[in-house]
Amino acid sequence: MKVLLINGSPHANGCTKAALDEVDKALKENGIETEHIHVGHKMIHGCIACGKCSELQRCVFDDVVNEVANKFENADGIVIGSPVYYASAAGTLTSFLDRLFFSTGKRFSKRMKVGAVVVSARRAGTIATFDQLNKYFAISQMPIATSQYWNEVHGYSADEVAQDEEGLQTMRVLGRNMAFLVKGIALAKKAYGLPEEEPWICTNFIR
Repeated sequence: MKVLLINGSPHANGCTKAALDEVDKALKENGIETEHIHVGHKMIHGCIACGKCSELQRCVFDDVVNEVANKFENADGIVIGSPVYYASAAGTLTSFLDRLFFSTGKRFSKRMKVGAVVVSARRAGTIATFDQLNKYFAISQMPIATSQYWNEVHGYSADEVAQDEEGLQTMRVLGRNMAFLVKGIALAKKAYGLPEEEPWICTNFIR
C-alpha cells in the first residue's frame, strides 16, 4: 500500500515539508509506503478546458501533472500539502490539482483512494485553504482522513514549525488515521468489493 505526499510549496524544505515529514513518519511506522513529490517550484500551466484529456487519456500539457497521474493511478492515497497565500492555496498547486483531477476523471476512478490535506501558515488563513483543497477529494468519492484538529501547522520557518508541538502531533495522528483507513479500505474491497456505482446523472438547468 502506498501514499503520495505532494509538496505544493515553492520551498523544498520549508514549513509545508516539515508538516508532510511528520505525516510521512507516522505512515511508515504503520506499514504504508510513501513517496514525496515536490511540485510547488515548477512552471505549471492552468487548465485551459480544451477537453483533450478525454481523447488522449492524459493532459495535453505533458509535464509533471501526467507524471504524477501515473503514480496516482496506482496509489492508495494522497496527501496534499500547501502553504497559505492570501487565505488560499498556492496558485501553482491549484493549477496542478485542477489538471490532475480533471485529466484523470475518465482514465481511472479515484473512488476509495484516501485523501488528506495539510496546510501551513505563519498565522491565519489555514481553515479556508484546508476547505478549498478538501473539495478535490469530496467530488471524487475519496474518503478524507482527519486528525484531532484541523490539519495545520504554524510558523514562519521549518524551525518554527518544529516548535509547534500541537501541530506536529496533529500530523502524527493524521498519519496513523490515514494508514488505518488505507488498510481498512483494502480489506473491505477484498471482502466486499467497492460499493455499487450508478451511472452519473448530469443535470443542466439551462433551457
